[in-house]
Amino acid sequence: MIPVILSGGNGSRLWPISRKQNPKQFLPLVGQQTLFQQTIQRLSLEEVSAPVVVCNDAHRFLVEEQLEAINCAPHSILLEPFGRNTAPAVALAAFSILENGQDDVMLVLPADHVIENIEPFHHALKIASAAAQSGEMVLFGITPDKPETGFGYIQTTPSATTENGTLRVEAFVEKPNAEKAQAYLASGDYFWNSGMFMFQASCYLEELKQHEPSIYEKVLSTFQRSRKEDKVLHIDSDIFAHCPDDSIDYAVMEKTTKACVVPLQANWNDVGSWSALWDVHAKDENGNVAKGDVLLEQTSNCYVHGEDRMVALLGLDNVVVVDTKDALMVASKDKVQDVKKLVQAIEKKQRPEANAHREVYRPWGCYDSVDNGSRHQVKRITVKPGARLSLQKHHHRAEHWIVVSGTAEVTCGERTFLMSENQSTYIPIGELHRLANPGKIPLEIIEVQSGSYLGEDDIVRFEDIYGRVDSNISAPTKINVEEV
Repeated sequence: MIPVILSGGNGSRLWPISRKQNPKQFLPLVGQQTLFQQTIQRLSLEEVSAPVVVCNDAHRFLVEEQLEAINCAPHSILLEPFGRNTAPAVALAAFSILENGQDDVMLVLPADHVIENIEPFHHALKIASAAAQSGEMVLFGITPDKPETGFGYIQTTPSATTENGTLRVEAFVEKPNAEKAQAYLASGDYFWNSGMFMFQASCYLEELKQHEPSIYEKVLSTFQRSRKEDKVLHIDSDIFAHCPDDSIDYAVMEKTTKACVVPLQANWNDVGSWSALWDVHAKDENGNVAKGDVLLEQTSNCYVHGEDRMVALLGLDNVVVVDTKDALMVASKDKVQDVKKLVQAIEKKQRPEANAHREVYRPWGCYDSVDNGSRHQVKRITVKPGARLSLQKHHHRAEHWIVVSGTAEVTCGERTFLMSENQSTYIPIGELHRLANPGKIPLEIIEVQSGSYLGEDDIVRFEDIYGRVDSNISAPTKINVEEV
């Protein structure tokens, strides 16, 4: 059984914590590990192989770092240049599995769900595995415990069970109104659609080819044109751009005659909104969930998240307050399904808060923009032990570097030298330079930029151990090493 972890979503309904550059699946929203890491760690069964991870190209280093942190060596990582929904993503994974001469059962899992009860989840996997090996296409249906209007439903026929004891799918139902949701709950024939699936790789591709041949052909052509680098597959963007955008549900599961349901009661939650996140957390005696430095008075049934400063609430009920370094959101808990409308409005204004946090993660570490002006910017930069930034230059800005802690290896022009705590240096406009951490502890510096343009796109890279160099840029001349 090979898990296929789909981790390409943006999680816009959990803004302002979840952003495009660091979406919810890569955040520790429930517990110490991220949702992505928890998804992999709950697959601790002997018959489960290394995972195939499908993610956005922009999240490659996040994925690799989080896999390394939990000592997980993946089967492969498929880097999508842009999203084309779940049907093409799973097809890419299926081709990747079959390329190695395998026709394993694929366990398709979103990377951003919470499953609290692992034992019934593992039991459901074993039932589903037997069904998938016999040619069935399995959906995991969540047994509803309330008339939820935010999920799609699967209607089953209890009298028409398969040989493996699973339930045959009768119909897929879109998100219902409250009255219909109550009727679905009372009937006992309906399950929430979890977005988790299991089937053999070849079976999925056969059904996709039959029901959506355009997706099949475009994904096949894309896969054949894609570039492999060790365990990483760089998906060809030219052909993939013409692939139809469709989900597994619409493209295959609603059309195949092989669809069946394995019921799952394991305290599942898709953590798709702030109210869902409130649901899965322990609450105080007044029904509040508080994260960070939070003070509550005469307040009940609220979710409060603070990061950089104290957040105080007085006399409120049923609200969500999320305070980050660069954005504050206050919303009625009954309206949090519409948070994505706020994100759309922010994107329309072309503001950066929709895409990135003030603190931005890079493969070498991170930086936090602590102050900005018309001709200056101040960053706090942290470089991981053994890591280095690219060899680069800027056309429009100069930089001053001050070491706060750790040891810095600085390349500036033809010189390479070391700096320790409280030492500083100056990088002129247009000068070739690089920052590296040769030490065993994190390097922290303060960088002061000054110039006519301070955008992140004013970088010309010449060398980069993370593969971010433009192939049209020629390598610089050899640099001499000097220690001071």
